Amino acid sequence: MWSLNSRCDEFYVASRLFFKLALDPSRETLLHFLEQIRRAYPAMSRFHRAEDGSVVLEEEPQGDRHGDRYVKIEPGALKFGYYHAGSLETVERFADHVLAQAPYDLSLSDLDYDYMEVAYCFDLEYRGNHDELIADTLFADHPLMHALGEHRHVVDCQPFFGIGLSEDCSTQAYLEVKSRTTTHEMRQGEYIPQPLSVYFTVRRYWGFGGSSDLATVHRELLTAGEAIVQHRVLPTVVQPLVEAIATRR
Repeated sequence: MWSLNSRCDEFYVASRLFFKLALDPSRETLLHFLEQIRRAYPAMSRFHRAEDGSVVLEEEPQGDRHGDRYVKIEPGALKFGYYHAGSLETVERFADHVLAQAPYDLSLSDLDYDYMEVAYCFDLEYRGNHDELIADTLFADHPLMHALGEHRHVVDCQPFFGIGLSEDCSTQAYLEVKSRTTTHEMRQGEYIPQPLSVYFTVRRYWGFGGSSDLATVHRELLTAGEAIVQHRVLPTVVQPLVEAIATRR
């Protein structure tokens, strides 16, 4: 198994292609697109329309865990993801199949591509104050924490940073740590187990040169993201949070 799976309670890769104009595929072409995916991945047999109007094809959940793969079509985006992936190559193969079919069945054009992003997502279950855990683990000696002085509770600590990976900033990366603790839980002093999430996202905008082939761009983002996650995000963000959670259980 991909080592990233062992670093958290749940790991998945989420990919998104956003458009400048709303998608308007016919019923026949939309069903043909999804049928081609199901033929390649027969376990993806659960087809439904979500509350937001998007169309979703996914694998059946396995007990209390997600099915491994999904494809979601929204008016402004094509989204797909892979939970519990065994390797980088399995994610690539799934993405290659989805992105090879999409331009034909969904009538896509590179004129309409806004940006593509690939997110590495780590869920860490913790029963406690997520915001305080993040602040204590990642910002204990930071000047911002000293500037706030003494306090009873940290009620919001969800760092979000973005950087440019290319000279023209057409390729960017974002790191976000997301808390799900509510002030109601803090007042009551009772917390429910829920995931604290770390997201590392690599994004590329169209119109700045480079390849316009969807599968090629996706592989480049996937590979770039994996390298940064392995060498920087895991040791400096994910692992310290995992260790901090272990000491508080």
